[in-house]
Amino acid sequence: QVQLVESGGGLVQAGGSLRLSCAASGRTFNNYAMGWFRQAPGKEREFVAVISGSGAYTLYGDSVKGRFTISRDNAKNTEYLQMNSLKPEDTAVYYCATDPSIQRLRGGRPDYWGQGTQVTVSS
Repeated sequence: QVQLVESGGGLVQAGGSLRLSCAASGRTFNNYAMGWFRQAPGKEREFVAVISGSGAYTLYGDSVKGRFTISRDNAKNTEYLQMNSLKPEDTAVYYCATDPSIQRLRGGRPDYWGQGTQVTVSS
């Protein structure tokens, strides 16, 4: 059974940084695309970033491009989201996700989701 466990969320001031981690288990990690999504109160879930199994290909949502960096360490079965220059509008629950297809993952239809981690950015 696949499990995704996020960590690293918290409270940070605007302009600050956080690094989220997602530890995966239950499948051969480097065969699968990984991604991050977020959902703010009262809003729909939003695409943040995806990364291919090898890590060679990445794609970002427009609202985070240039500020966030997705990466993965296949030896540790872990993906990361480095978030810099955080803004209050980045406040949301951040979810890790995985799917064999990076297109399906990008479309918000992964086969597995994590439980989420709260990120709060104060002004």
